[in-house]
Amino acid sequence: MSAFRALRPVAARVATPRAIAPRSFTQRRLLNTDSAPVLYSAHAKAVGARVGHIDGDDLKVDLTMAKALGGTGDRGKTNPEELFAAGYGACFQSAMNAVAASMGTKMPSAREDSVVDTTVHLVGDMQKLDMGLRVDMKVKVKGLERDQLEKIVERAKEVCPYSRATKGNVSTTVEIVQFD
Repeated sequence: MSAFRALRPVAARVATPRAIAPRSFTQRRLLNTDSAPVLYSAHAKAVGARVGHIDGDDLKVDLTMAKALGGTGDRGKTNPEELFAAGYGACFQSAMNAVAASMGTKMPSAREDSVVDTTVHLVGDMQKLDMGLRVDMKVKVKGLERDQLEKIVERAKEVCPYSRATKGNVSTTVEIVQFD
């Protein structure tokens, strides 16, 4: 008797639906970004690296090297980490708004009653050219129960394009804090 035939009764028991414990899971969205239709395109041209200038369709930004990285930290200028923090925070907040609406939850109408405070940390070793990013977000929303907001935030992590793009590459913590 072959080994397979000897194991067939065991394999049949394992493969039956009754033998597999039911589990809850979130359906994973499979989006092929190579073939998905383009909804919007943003373009920016960087000249001069961290001490240069950014030109976009509707963007003109002067850059400076942060003092913490040995630069001058010129007032009125920004850096890539600030730009990333701004983009990620705004995108995450938009995802929260969309998710809340899909769940039948009304977000506050006053802009200042919903805040995503995002900090992007450049981490690693500049000497060895081994650097990465870490992101900390603090979410504050007036008028929602904590459990409602937790559900919105968890779903927004799945929906936000920045969260999806950084998942597995950038350590990100999202903390829900009480609105002052």
